Amino acid sequence: MSVVMGTCDRLHVLDSGRTVIEGAPAAVRSDPQVIEIYFGKRH
Repeated sequence: MSVVMGTCDRLHVLDSGRTVIEGAPAAVRSDPQVIEIYFGKRH
């Protein structure tokens, strides 16, 4: 993930074929829905 976050200007995150978020790496990294999808509800 650090390579992706460091080299991309914009990210597009999908979950089951649907867009969750599209935007700058900092916005994607801090999005609550992205955190839940990748790390689970407990995180």
